[in-house]
Amino acid sequence: MNPLLHLGYSPCPNDTFIFFALAEGRIDLSPYSLRLFIADVEALNRHAADGSLDITKVSTHAILGLLDDYWLLAAGGAIGRGCGPLVVARTGMSVTELQHASIAIPGRMTTAHLLLRLEGTHRGPRVEMSFDHIMPAVAQGEVDAGVIIHESRFTYPLWGLKLVLDLGAWWEEETGFPLPLGGIVIKRNLGTGAARFWEDRIRQSLLYARNHPDEAFPYIRSHAQEMDARVMQQHIDMFVNDFSLDMGTEGREAVRFLLEAAARTHKFQLPMKPFFWNET
Repeated sequence: MNPLLHLGYSPCPNDTFIFFALAEGRIDLSPYSLRLFIADVEALNRHAADGSLDITKVSTHAILGLLDDYWLLAAGGAIGRGCGPLVVARTGMSVTELQHASIAIPGRMTTAHLLLRLEGTHRGPRVEMSFDHIMPAVAQGEVDAGVIIHESRFTYPLWGLKLVLDLGAWWEEETGFPLPLGGIVIKRNLGTGAARFWEDRIRQSLLYARNHPDEAFPYIRSHAQEMDARVMQQHIDMFVNDFSLDMGTEGREAVRFLLEAAARTHKFQLPMKPFFWNET
């Protein structure tokens, strides 16, 4: 009987683009078989924390608490420039006015929330909600502002919202690194052979989608709900890039830098273990 592994990723177009070929049987996975769990990234963060997923997309912020049990893979993640979370509000609000505002966040362990903490201006209340509820909540006055992620960065003007702060641009200006929003992790107890296998298969899956976009599109649309086709393509173009194939030295350094910053913020001691399966 083939080993059954539980794979998690989000319904966002970048993830469904990357994992389409794995999910739809276009890639040979023998001797393994998969059970899929598709959910918002904060739900994936929680399921990784309780150990119920063998391989999963998670926020880079969440990796801070997963390193005892998971390795990072170099393929399939979301790292880039010009793609970070945005803080938006109903009216023209200055960054200084954010200090005591109520801000909606898409989850405590999201990288978006970590960046808000690291930037340091905001001292007011933070309200957790699903990422897709944030723009309506801001538009309806339930909160003063919101940290938006995913496709929201393309659609917030349609809600009459204004940009207050680009957290990704802040990160890049402060550090010089690309922003590691999320990554793929695999349980350490599966061993380095499994880690090598799945890193390779994820890379193959991404390349298959690039070479057969017409095959991938129905799968992506089926999970994107009401998203406009143009927005879906913008999303893929922004979040799927060469770092998604292999984060390389620059990507690894960016991940390590962000995790070290998160550890200082949480007063947390990073475990003395390799972050990546093939590090010594």
